[in-house]
Amino acid sequence: MDQKLAYYEIKDQVAIVTMDHPPMNALDAATKEAVAEVFRELDERRQEIRVVILHGAGEKAFAAGADIKTFLELTPDTARRRLFRSHQIYSIVENFQWPVIGAIHGFCLGGGLELALCCDIRYAEETARFGFPEVNLSVFPGNGGIARSLFHLSLGKLKELVFTGEIISATDALALGLIEKIVSPGKSMEACFSLAERMIEKGPLGIAAAKKVINRARDLSIPQGLELETELWANLTATEDMKEGARAFIEKRKPQYRGR
Repeated sequence: MDQKLAYYEIKDQVAIVTMDHPPMNALDAATKEAVAEVFRELDERRQEIRVVILHGAGEKAFAAGADIKTFLELTPDTARRRLFRSHQIYSIVENFQWPVIGAIHGFCLGGGLELALCCDIRYAEETARFGFPEVNLSVFPGNGGIARSLFHLSLGKLKELVFTGEIISATDALALGLIEKIVSPGKSMEACFSLAERMIEKGPLGIAAAKKVINRARDLSIPQGLELETELWANLTATEDMKEGARAFIEKRKPQYRGR
């Protein structure tokens, strides 16, 4: 049986999602559909997990953009359909119930960087490289990269990266806010597991609600954001986990969360 372009395993409530499209994990249509299928299956098994780690197979890349050969076949109509579907898939990753951590090594370029920006948190190895090289093909990041980068980069820096196609280091990416941590080569998965373990100890419903508020509040006014916070926070008081967390604090013990 042929190797899947994306697959997962679950270990200690952590789902490890691997993109496997050698040699650079190019995000062609089939690979993106494989990622979507993995997250669909994980949604069905969401009671078994609390965190997702997304990474690329091999030694060269997290993901390095699209399959350029397919660009020659595109027309405005087919491009619109392709981008619409890409936006749907990337949103599935971005809005997955539980936190998604990107474990980044090697090249993280173009569509790969756009996918990484859909992760809630990104840890990268110090040898990783980032960029939007699309301008070299006379296009620009079209899978949400510009819209999502605006939450991380200054307007001028985003324009500089997009207009020049410059490839930057992990150190520069950290300084700009594209990633949250730099780790030694070969240590990205270990670091992400350590972070996942810290999250698993916390109230899962609280984390899921917080993620929903953070993602939605980006597009809301402050009064609308406060209204959303109030609604979701208040709903948590009806959960067993919220009561368990309060009792555990009062009784000075570790809470036993059940996700309900």
